[in-house]
Amino acid sequence: MQKVFSYQLDQLSQIAEELLGSFTHKTVLFRGEMGSGKTTLIKKILEAMETLDKVQSPSFSLVNEYHTKAGTVFHFDLYRIEDPNEIWDLGFEDYLTCNDWLFIEWPEQIIDILPSGFDIVDIKIKSELSRSLKLTIDKEVLT
Repeated sequence: MQKVFSYQLDQLSQIAEELLGSFTHKTVLFRGEMGSGKTTLIKKILEAMETLDKVQSPSFSLVNEYHTKAGTVFHFDLYRIEDPNEIWDLGFEDYLTCNDWLFIEWPEQIIDILPSGFDIVDIKIKSELSRSLKLTIDKEVLT
């Protein structure tokens, strides 16, 4: 089943809450072109999870840790990864087995080596102020 959900950027908090309630796994992959709003959406999801931490893009650190009422969240930005082996040098296998939330931006280089059990959020730019989003869960597409 496939549905595409379109939204205006001022509806992002509502979308974040709906997504959070729809996730079936704690590992969530975020895909979309540069500037599509992956980090902004993650920030809103973390707000919905009631984080007390300041949310920033982990572009240079590759991973940030946040504490929320829903548990610990590790937010990865793999844009700068040139070789998939770099992620293993970070101790990524430990993150995969920690039972915490993993939000991964730019997962394309590692998607084939991830264990099963993750949700995928695809974001597409429709205009400067609107996006479409597709949530894939267990090989079904929901929005």
